[in-house]
Amino acid sequence: MTQAVKPWTLDRIAERFEEAAITAHRLPSERVRGYVSHWPQIQRELWEGYADERIVLHLPATPAAIDRFVETTRWLAWLTEEQRHLVWMRARYVPMRAICAQLGCDRGTARRRWRLALGIVADRLNATLYAGHGARRT
Repeated sequence: MTQAVKPWTLDRIAERFEEAAITAHRLPSERVRGYVSHWPQIQRELWEGYADERIVLHLPATPAAIDRFVETTRWLAWLTEEQRHLVWMRARYVPMRAICAQLGCDRGTARRRWRLALGIVADRLNATLYAGHGARRT
């Protein structure tokens, strides 16, 4: 019994780019190596920690999310530079007004360009998906 091949849709690809943007935000920040403080760490009580604005709750990315992030960012190589910026800005929930200002176009054109970029990725993924499973595309 063969398992049905689930094709990539524009919605699934957009969700993967959104997840990749969230995962990128959850990755640890780059720090300068060799920075050492000789002052002791202040041990706060639990109730004191919530009032400190410097404390940021940072949920780390899971290994599976990082693997999907790497796979998804490889898809960007199939797009032009403008398409990459557009897809990544949409994934990061940048307001459409800011996207249109950067691209120099109206909302409808930006949306069509975004869907075209997702379509390019979908075509490449579906071509490899169907070629890899020996299934015929109808």
